[in-house]
Amino acid sequence: MIIKNREELISSSLRARAVELIEAGIGRVLPANLMRAAVKYSAAKQRLTVNGVRYNLAKGRVFVIGGGKASGLMAQELERIIGPGAITAGLVNCKTNGYKTEKVGIIKAGHPVPDEAGVHGVREMLAMKARYNIGKNDLVICLISGGGSSLLPCPVTGVTLEDKQAMTQLLLRCGADIREINTVRKHLSLIKGGGLAGHYEPARVVSLVISDVVGDGLDAIASGPTVADPTTFADACKVLEKYGLTETAPKNAVGFINRGCAGLEAETPKVLSNCDNYIIGNNRVALEAIAEKARDLGLKPSIVTSEMTGDTAGLARSMAADIISDRYRGFDVVLLGGETTPTLPENSGKGGRNQHYAAVSMLAMQDCACPWVVASVGTDGSDYLPDVAGAIVDNRSLDLARAAGLDVEDYIDRYDSNTFLTKMGRSLIVTGPTGTNVSDILLYLLG
Repeated sequence: MIIKNREELISSSLRARAVELIEAGIGRVLPANLMRAAVKYSAAKQRLTVNGVRYNLAKGRVFVIGGGKASGLMAQELERIIGPGAITAGLVNCKTNGYKTEKVGIIKAGHPVPDEAGVHGVREMLAMKARYNIGKNDLVICLISGGGSSLLPCPVTGVTLEDKQAMTQLLLRCGADIREINTVRKHLSLIKGGGLAGHYEPARVVSLVISDVVGDGLDAIASGPTVADPTTFADACKVLEKYGLTETAPKNAVGFINRGCAGLEAETPKVLSNCDNYIIGNNRVALEAIAEKARDLGLKPSIVTSEMTGDTAGLARSMAADIISDRYRGFDVVLLGGETTPTLPENSGKGGRNQHYAAVSMLAMQDCACPWVVASVGTDGSDYLPDVAGAIVDNRSLDLARAAGLDVEDYIDRYDSNTFLTKMGRSLIVTGPTGTNVSDILLYLLG
């Protein structure tokens, strides 16, 4: 059971089906399921196969590195697939620990703000090359998933971890999208933007990636530690200028980026010849699993997009208008995936984009003629706040909120969705950390 408070949420048959569909989607993209589908190993032939591509391990050793919210479970499943005896050494940074591994160490590191534990883990990964004399016959398996940007910190010389923490907080609050945030991060890091793969040359690096980025751009997932970087110092400067951060951001970080623009600091790698990257899971996989489950239940699903972006409230209102205008006539289930971006007012309340989406939808859907349920869920189990994955509302929610004396519009205007939904009850979806991350799932179930 993925949703821990499912009994609290299923106050109607429509809600019960919505919960069942959400669990089908998240369950399909759990790391163990994705790893088993993508990775095969023959001990007799000493051969690893990833998405049909074969790697001969007879002449070299296997090392494991990586980071992200799913990296712990990915490492655990990799050991089950190839056996711990086939791995010489390994280390990954993850948001949680407690995984059962023998050869791959797990370091619990900070997310969404990087911490010293994350820095220590990355330095230990880098030190493995000299410690084990990793060479051209060896294979380095890199396990990457969403959250890796924060969980794999390694600041450039002259920039402190505190500088990077402050920069991350500013970028998160100003409304910058994930690509813009990562453009800056890559140019303040020794390993992002291809630096990690470059460090292990001439060894072959095979990167297994679970994507949390809209469009699956490999250079953006976890800031692309094993992907040649198409962005430049000039691009990072433009992000700071766009959001007015050149004066407020840490001086060490701004100074380093400015020196890079002047050609005084080395650019991120633009070519990598020693790395193969494989996306083994993404948002589309989750949406298709929901659609398959819906068909099994006799429902008709429509996948609108797995590349949803834009303002959180604006998209909620736009989708509600489409539903009410019968744009999706003939479908019982309407699905979207991706990641919206809220722009927070000063002194905003508690919540995350999924909770805010659900709260706005409750108002926007009030003129829908049929019974309905809207659920918005972060597949990692954390909608900015660590104890809630998202929220679910239905055609009765608004009446219940107003009967309880809650000023819905005021809570929405202050971006205080968590407080509002907590007071309303039977709305917050609780999963705990799922161990995966393929962005968000938005589900409309129409009666």
